[in-house]
Amino acid sequence: MDPSAYKQFHPYTTDAIVAASWDPVNQKHIPFRASLRHKHSTWARTAFARPELYLQPQTVDEIRLIVNLARRLGKHIMVVGSGHSPSDLTCTSSWMVNLNNFRAVVSEDPERRVVVVQAGIRLYALIGELEKRKWAMPNLGSITEQSIAGAIATSTHGSSLKHGLMSESVVSLTIMLANGKLVECSKEHNLDLFKAALVSLGAIGIVLHVGFQAVPEFKVRWEQEVVTLPRFLKSYGHIWEESEFVRCWWFPYSERTIVWHGKTVDEEIQEPPPSWYGARFGRYTYELLLYVATWFPKIMPSVERFVFSMQYGWDEGTKDWAVQHSHEALTMDCLFSQHVNEWSIPLHKGPEAITRLEHWLSGREDLSGIPISSDGIYVHAPIEVRVTDSSTSRNPRAWLDQSMSDGPTLYLNATIYRPFLRNVPHWQRYYTAFEYLMKDLGGKPHWAKNFVTPTASEIWHMYPDMEKWVKLREQVDPSRVFVGEWLRRTILDGEEAKKAVEERDDEFMVVGSEGEVVS
Repeated sequence: MDPSAYKQFHPYTTDAIVAASWDPVNQKHIPFRASLRHKHSTWARTAFARPELYLQPQTVDEIRLIVNLARRLGKHIMVVGSGHSPSDLTCTSSWMVNLNNFRAVVSEDPERRVVVVQAGIRLYALIGELEKRKWAMPNLGSITEQSIAGAIATSTHGSSLKHGLMSESVVSLTIMLANGKLVECSKEHNLDLFKAALVSLGAIGIVLHVGFQAVPEFKVRWEQEVVTLPRFLKSYGHIWEESEFVRCWWFPYSERTIVWHGKTVDEEIQEPPPSWYGARFGRYTYELLLYVATWFPKIMPSVERFVFSMQYGWDEGTKDWAVQHSHEALTMDCLFSQHVNEWSIPLHKGPEAITRLEHWLSGREDLSGIPISSDGIYVHAPIEVRVTDSSTSRNPRAWLDQSMSDGPTLYLNATIYRPFLRNVPHWQRYYTAFEYLMKDLGGKPHWAKNFVTPTASEIWHMYPDMEKWVKLREQVDPSRVFVGEWLRRTILDGEEAKKAVEERDDEFMVVGSEGEVVS
């Protein structure tokens, strides 16, 4: 044992790291891959942090060393992936753990089409591994940059009434708890822990392995059409059931929507038509126009109408189509830096939500029922409209599943771009009004987005199983190793959570691989 091992980190770990890192079997110190002066930022550069240590472990033993040291020294651990959440969810001044180098395929079951992967693997890399086996992910969100653990931890979803959250395809998880012990959980084993960890917010432990249920590879033929808003609302009742995959984008100042339908096919690949803002000139022009509009907001409606006509055409009924591999068809280009505020509401309340928001954006506040001034508010387009249905799933439902438990779910996503990283005027007032409407319709905010008004008490009452989640979280992490500022502010500092913690009675049993009780 080398008493000077990792001496450069002793100011942060004390000399406890010397004994903690010693591996008596291999007679050497376990690697401690830490760096100082790391600056963390979200993909959109909307939140920043300077962690005390930034760690990139490569093995289970290295992760256990980090967890055990953090617990003994009273440090907090925040696990980060791609940083695609635009909120400060992943920010910490303590220890930040990144699993980019923990991304291998662990095992596979060809008969069941189940693959077990290390949790740091990015979705695009997982898709690549599945392609080698002629498999695919059954559904996807908008991007594939996230790690698999980060995507399931925050309730990521696509847009289909035949699918729910991405976590519904997870059949097992291996988690390292705050005591350094590994625990497996699934529908058959440690079910309560499984339900808590499927949407964990990174606060249950460090997810190490994810067992994922794949499907045979498939292609999607998609069509998108320019549809006026009145026609969209008139067809709202059946539009979501016309194809397996359906999503819409609403452009308020153009009074139009883009309705996108996708279905599984066995056809030759047909590349999509050119995208105006997908090319360099269109992309730069769009961002420049948005930037100018931050100084002269009243031009925003004209900017939207111009961009809409260049990207999609103006006349109702204009269509585009393509046949692509599933992961190409189901994802999209998020363009540039943005604030994102997405809420879930019951699907049947969609027409009311869109109509009231349209009234508010048009200055008809009396018809909108939103008691917040819209004066000077000019928003960006589109407002994304997506759907899921988790209510009929036979898989365990995550305790913090954002979707509706008793029927189909509609997601409304209010995006505000930050052209050249500049915030637009009054974006927080817009989000305050949007969230008032969403709460009025029984909505819940997406965990990884930029919601601004919900209190810890309001969040608590949106989730019937929140008390279970908080009690189990405290049971498996009593020293709060995996608690950050965002989690305290959003959930744990609320009076309901404090009361639940005080009344905690270790009602959940977590069992290890050999039948021993580990928490």
